[in-house]
Amino acid sequence: MRRIATIGFFDGAHKGHQFLFEHLRQEADQRGLTPLIVTFRQHPRVLLQSDYVPQLLTTAEERQALLSAYGEVLMLPFEEIQSLTAAEFMTLLRDRYEVSVLLMGYDHRFGADRLHRPQDYRRIGETLGIEVLTMSEYVEGELHVSSTEIRLALENGNIAVANELLGRPYSLSGTVVHGKAFGRTIGFPTANIQPTDPHKIIPKTGVYMARMDTPTMDNAPAFVNIDPQGIIEAHIPSYKGDLYGRLMEIRFERFIRDERRFDSAEALRRQIKDDIDNILRPDA
Repeated sequence: MRRIATIGFFDGAHKGHQFLFEHLRQEADQRGLTPLIVTFRQHPRVLLQSDYVPQLLTTAEERQALLSAYGEVLMLPFEEIQSLTAAEFMTLLRDRYEVSVLLMGYDHRFGADRLHRPQDYRRIGETLGIEVLTMSEYVEGELHVSSTEIRLALENGNIAVANELLGRPYSLSGTVVHGKAFGRTIGFPTANIQPTDPHKIIPKTGVYMARMDTPTMDNAPAFVNIDPQGIIEAHIPSYKGDLYGRLMEIRFERFIRDERRFDSAEALRRQIKDDIDNILRPDA
């Protein structure tokens, strides 16, 4: 089974990546090849840079699910190929996975020999019998579409920009754990969410409109608060019941306001009521 492949970590599987994957699929159809997306379970910099702490947009499992919509996904252990030169890695792809065409992103580079120019990869490909194609950059209006730009948007609470560049709402998954139960005392019980992956980015401190699935309702509107310690609390107005121990996904839709201190529990209760009215408005 001959294949056309593209290679990258593809954190976020954002619109720039989707642009690449669509072309991969188009080229595969035109050439009668099978599309193959080659990626890695761990971020390569974790192994190449000892002090690097990843801030991820997607877990390995999320990337696997998102990428599989465009073709076959090969998730390699980076430690097994990190010492290979570009030629050695391309030879492995050719011999083990029958790759005859390689589609490269506009700024992607690979190989321990740190080649920089697209023509260097094309030259190697010619000696190996692999055709190397290079993509142009994808631009969304005036926005540069990249994982870095999406991370910055999340760190600034700019959910609208992050979601636009991702092509979907940014999400966090986690388990509901016991908290201080303060929300319950003022009439707004919350689910404390402990993220499944500690390396996934938690958006800026503040209050958000989000959507969550519950045991009785899909895509339920939720009021989500993130405090300065990164503690995530979600109030789901339409749900009454016990969520402890359940795995939940928060899909962030809109930043409502910055978090702030209140003079009294009653003042906080009034503000939360206003916030909930805000997220439940028909035009929200």
